[in-house]
Amino acid sequence: MVFDGASPAYRRVLACVIAINLIGFGVVAVGALLAGSAALAANTLDFAADAGTYALSLWAIGKSAQVRAAAALFKGGSLAVMALAILGFAVWRALTGAMPDAGAITGLGLFGAAANLVAALLLVRYRQGDANVRSVWLCTRNDLIQCVAVAATGLVVALTGSRWPDLAVGVLLAAVFLRSAWQITAQALRESKPEGRGGQGDTITHSPSAVGPV
Repeated sequence: MVFDGASPAYRRVLACVIAINLIGFGVVAVGALLAGSAALAANTLDFAADAGTYALSLWAIGKSAQVRAAAALFKGGSLAVMALAILGFAVWRALTGAMPDAGAITGLGLFGAAANLVAALLLVRYRQGDANVRSVWLCTRNDLIQCVAVAATGLVVALTGSRWPDLAVGVLLAAVFLRSAWQITAQALRESKPEGRGGQGDTITHSPSAVGPV
């Protein structure tokens, strides 16, 4: 059985997570501009993309399996575009040779980790489901890992006096986003086919009790 997100409780949780990401985007965007950090730039784009794609997920709940799969495909594509943007920014930062602000990187990384920890705790019950539901969990889980990595990056930059750890983490995070984009896209493509939407005995359920273990 596959949970499709169509429950009032999940809708409320998703609305809260969208609000968390909007707040995170506003705070980290300012910090990223002031700090000149590739890792924070990745964090900023991630908050923005999550807010938009989670809103799309909320809209897609209750729609047909084909519409939900299409929404997940869009989210997979947006993650891939974001990853390429981060790679481009990291290359540009490498060429300019500017030193990022280590303190801002660590502070904002910890802020982002706290925000995403709250979001992850809200979503952990719904970590399994169709491509639309699972993409929300995967993105949030990745965001938490990413923010911890960003916070650690600031410490390494401060200790080494080098900008390269920041650039390396920016590239690494781009790779993580690309992997998640592939996972989401692959599941959405399977679910967009008739046999992936219950043609082989799968049952779509609206009950959150369908949520299973990772």
